[in-house]
Formats: sequence, C-alpha cells, structure tokens
Amino acid sequence: CLTQRFFLSLFSGAGYHSESKAKEYKHVCKRACQRAVDQLKAGALAVEAVAAALVELEDSPFTNAGMGSNLNLSGEIECDASIMDGKSLHYGAVGSISGIKNPVLVANRLLSEAQKGKLSAGRIPPCFLVGRGAHDWAVSHGIPPCLSEKMATKFSLSAYKRNKRKMELAEKMDTGHNQTKKRRQSSENENGSGCLDTVGAVVVDLEGNVAAAVSSGGLAMKHSGRVGQAAHYGCGCWAENACNMNPYSTAVSTSGCGEHLIRTMLARECSAAMQSEDAHQALLEAMQNKFISSPFLASEDRVLGGVIVLRCCRCVEAPPSQNIQGILVEFLWSHTTESMCVGYMSAQDSKAKTHISRLPPGTVPGQSLAIEGGVCRLMSVVE
Repeated sequence: CLTQRFFLSLFSGAGYHSESKAKEYKHVCKRACQRAVDQLKAGALAVEAVAAALVELEDSPFTNAGMGSNLNLSGEIECDASIMDGKSLHYGAVGSISGIKNPVLVANRLLSEAQKGKLSAGRIPPCFLVGRGAHDWAVSHGIPPCLSEKMATKFSLSAYKRNKRKMELAEKMDTGHNQTKKRRQSSENENGSGCLDTVGAVVVDLEGNVAAAVSSGGLAMKHSGRVGQAAHYGCGCWAENACNMNPYSTAVSTSGCGEHLIRTMLARECSAAMQSEDAHQALLEAMQNKFISSPFLASEDRVLGGVIVLRCCRCVEAPPSQNIQGILVEFLWSHTTESMCVGYMSAQDSKAKTHISRLPPGTVPGQSLAIEGGVCRLMSVVE
C-alpha cells in the first residue's frame, strides 16, 4: 500500500476582505482544509474531498455560497455550483437553485449519477440542471430541502436592504441617458467591494487524481434566474489528469465577476496554460492576455476575477528506488480583485496554512493583478 500523500488548496472568494474579518475568513479556510484532509486520510478520492471542503465553505455565514449567499433583486437566494473529476473528466453543475443548503452536493450527485451510464430507454443523464428542476431532482435523490428564509443571515439581509436603498436612490436620480452608465458603474463598484466571494477548491489525492469545484450565491442584486460562472463548463472549474497529450495534471477554480469569467472561459484557459514549463509565467500571461486584456472584455473598465491553480506530475528527481514514489505539486493563485483569501494543506502538514493575498499598493483593481504560490513534493513509500 501507499503511505498517504495528497494536497489541496481552496479559497473563500476573490473580492474584498476587510482586516476586521480576516480571522473569520482564515478560520473557515482552515476548517474546510481540515475537513477535506480528514476525508483524504480516510481514503476518499479527490472528487469526494473537494466536495467536502466546499460543504464547509458553503456552511459559513462569511462566504457568498450556500448559507448567507447574496440575495437577488426579489430578495431570494439562488445558488450556482459545479464540480469536475480529472480522472473521468465528468462534470456536474446546478444553476439558480433555491432551497438547497449545499448546492455542491447536488452538482456532485449529478456527476456520480452520470458515471453510472445511461438512464432507462437509453436516455442521457443530465450533467447541468437549473432552477426548480434542479431542486426537484436533488430532493428526489435524497438531498434534503432547506427553507430559503433559513439560508439568509443577518448579514446578507442587511446587505440586501442597503443595496436596495442605493438602487432606489440611483433610480430617482436617473434623469437622462448619461446617468445610465454612471448607475451601472456604481452598481459594479458595489458588486466589486466584497460581493464576489465564489468559493472553490482544488485537490490531488493519494493516487494522483485531481478534482476541482466551485460554489456561489452570485452577484448581489442579480436578476432572478441569472447563472454565473460557478455553474458553467470550463468557466468556474476545470480538472484534468495527465495523459499522453498533457504531461501535467491540472485543477483550476475561479472566483469573481461571473460574466467576465464566462466570456473568457478562464478556468479552462488557465488549465491549458499550465502545460507550459514555467507555471508562474504561464499563469501570469494567461491572466494578462486571456483575462485582463481579453478582446472579449474590451468594453469593460474593470475585469474582476481570481483563480487558484494546482498542477502536478511524477517527481523525476525522486530517489532511484522502486519503493519510493513522489509527486511534485505546484500551487498558484492570482487575482485582479482587491484581495483573495486562500488556504492550503498537504499530507505532511499538521494544520492548514492561510493567507489573504492583496493587490500591490497603488494598483487599480480590475486593471492589475497579484500572483503568488509555492511548490510541494509529496513522497510516499510502497509497502
């Protein structure tokens, strides 16, 4: 058997994280890391561990996912989530789902059900469900419903009332065509100051399989039925084991303004970039060329988003022994938002490490980026 080796990285959102709440953001990241590690130590695969991490993040009132999510224009909570398994390349997602405490569990169940093969009469199983259909499918598959009013917190309700007053005031001040653009920019600024907290995680398990997942309550005051990047294929998350064409296994999760991330398919773009030799340079160029300077976002004043990236391969410098196996893991994060809270942990760590990454002083959110990361070698002995 193999001694345990695994690594995971996660984030509680790209947006704005105040110093006064820094401890809470870091604490929830530590709890999520520990929950996933406990699963991995018990023999869980990457896709199961990444879902466990997101359940912990969804249950926190400090994140914009699951409990305490942003409310939409109608004062309701509608969530998006997706998950991808790098081994099977299967994907599951839900969009604009209400009345479910942990949307990632529905996405994960869609993934696992699809892996079972075709339904009766040769029907193709769904991988992406939205709205009432997603809710009913979840309940029929044993996932308990949760009253929507119980998912709102004091913080999310007060934020909704505050944003609603601002919108009403802005509409009263709207006296002409020129004011429309100003109102839109004002709304974007509000959304950019702490309401973009999609949560996500990436994992490599003891067998070297990777997985990624994301979950989000979406933009504050969004239109009912709006689906963000957290549910879209190739936009919210991506995971792909190494194969003949790709020397590296990669897992990516994104956070930020969903419309920007959808139009650039940032998760898949970053995954493809990670096949280059220099991971740091590849991510820097992907964020700059495929996101900030993307022709698909040329009309945007500020391009808001963040990513965590994990890539791994067999260690070529491992000791020349048939009893020793190693995986080299590189983990990076980058963001154009004011800040991004991340956590990470490996099999060798007794506790998770957390960090709130911030843009360099004097830089403009949406027009510049921060990038950080590290390297971890996971060695194991074949007994």
